[in-house]
Amino acid sequence: MSQDARIAFRVTEGAGPTIVFLPGYASDMSGTKALALEAWAKENGRACIRFDYRGCGESEGAFEDYTLADWRDDALLVIDQVAKGPVVLVGSSMGGWIALLVARERPDRIAALVGIAPAPDFTDWGFSQADKMKLLTDGRLEKPSPYSDQPTVTTRAFWSSGEANRLMHGTIPLKLPVRIVQGMRDSDVPWERAARLAQLIKGADVQCWLVKDGDHRLSRDADIALILRAVEDAGAAIPA
Repeated sequence: MSQDARIAFRVTEGAGPTIVFLPGYASDMSGTKALALEAWAKENGRACIRFDYRGCGESEGAFEDYTLADWRDDALLVIDQVAKGPVVLVGSSMGGWIALLVARERPDRIAALVGIAPAPDFTDWGFSQADKMKLLTDGRLEKPSPYSDQPTVTTRAFWSSGEANRLMHGTIPLKLPVRIVQGMRDSDVPWERAARLAQLIKGADVQCWLVKDGDHRLSRDADIALILRAVEDAGAAIPA
């Protein structure tokens, strides 16, 4: 694995706090939600950063060489070296997990957090016992992807990194505005997990917005509008 692989990112200059989008597993910064967030930021004069984890999209490296902890560190690097001032994290699926980990590591920088179908601890609950055994014995697992003609690959190293970074075993010590947008027809992340996450976050300003007919992607026009509203709402709730 190349620790020197370069990270691709796009910066929209504007007023803060800076919005940083964190993609999901095997996703990248060219997805519908990332581009919609950037377009909204440009229209409203807001600072925004979208980027690709190492091994994903336009960034260097091979996907299977990296783990959850590596991608968390990529997000921390972007926040430490690219973002200016306070940051609002917007994390989709696995990106929601990474957002929570980053907020725990940089409490002085993260002003608010928006989770879009956030999937913390999915290495724990998102795999069957047979899947876990195959990961342990073979070192990798391939599953058909509903979003691509290529299978979704999970490595033993990624799974182990996920297990080492679980958050939902107790109170999550974050005291910042949090907005969670979750579809109730999400076949990847059960909506009950979003409600449980809201319960575990220590701060009081935590809201879970449920979309009854929403799926995991939440990429319809109405879904995107709700996500942008959540970003605005979280930003407006940041203490002066």
